[in-house]
Amino acid sequence: MLPQLIAIIVIVIFFLIAAIKILNEYERGVIFRLGRVMKAKGPGIIILIPVIDRMVRVSLRLVVMDVDPQDVITRDNVSVKVNAVIYFRVIDPTKAIVEVENYTYAMSQLAQTTIRSVCGQAELDDLLSERDKINMELQEILDTHTDSWGVKVSNVELKHIDLPQEMQRAMAKQAEAERERRAKIINAEGEFQAAAKLAEAASIIGDHPMALQLRYLQTMREMSAENNTTTIFPVPLDLFAPFLKTKEG
Repeated sequence: MLPQLIAIIVIVIFFLIAAIKILNEYERGVIFRLGRVMKAKGPGIIILIPVIDRMVRVSLRLVVMDVDPQDVITRDNVSVKVNAVIYFRVIDPTKAIVEVENYTYAMSQLAQTTIRSVCGQAELDDLLSERDKINMELQEILDTHTDSWGVKVSNVELKHIDLPQEMQRAMAKQAEAERERRAKIINAEGEFQAAAKLAEAASIIGDHPMALQLRYLQTMREMSAENNTTTIFPVPLDLFAPFLKTKEG
C-alpha cells in the first residue's frame, strides 16, 4: 500500500511540475495544443495539459542588437566598413514564433543586407554628414519587413564608419586646405576693411586740413608720455611752404 501511495505522490508532483508554468511580467507564453497554436498567455501562472500542450516563452523586452561590420562600396566607389546597432522588440508573440523560425537571427541577416544596400546607394559625404537621414531610412525599411513577424524596430543607428587610410589622409588634407582658404578670406576681408577706413580718413583730412594738425598734436602727446631716450619729431610740410615759395620766386 505504501509503495503505491509514494508512486501516486510522485506522479502528482511530476504532473504539477509539467502543468504549472510561471511567466514574468515581460514574458508571454505561446501555447501549442497538439501542434495547433493557441492564444498567447501571461504573465502569471499558466496551467498546461501535460503531453498535449507545449509552451514557448517569448520576451517582450527591448532587444539591442549589434550588427557586424559590413563591407560597403559607396556610390562614388569608396570602400568602407559600416556597423550599426538596432533596437527592436516583439509586439506579437504568436507571429514571432509562427511566422519566422528564429526572429533574432532573421533580424540580424536582414539588417546586414539592408545596411549594404542603403549605404551603397549613398555617397561618402552623405554617409558621413547625413547619418540621421540614413538611420531613418534603415529604420523604415527594417520595420516594414519585420511587421509580418510581429517585431517592431524602434531605432537604427550607424555606430561606426571605418575609412581606408588613404581616404583618411585625403580628407585631412582637404580639411586643412579648407581651413587655410577660410583664413585667407578672413585676412583679405580685414585688409579690405582697413583700406576702406584709411581711404575714408584720408578723405576727411583732405576736406578738413586742421584735422591733420590735431592728429599731429595728439601724436606728440602720446610720445611725450613714454620714457623714450630718442624722440623723432615729425615736421608738417606746411611749415616749409613759405620758404619754398620764396625760393621759387
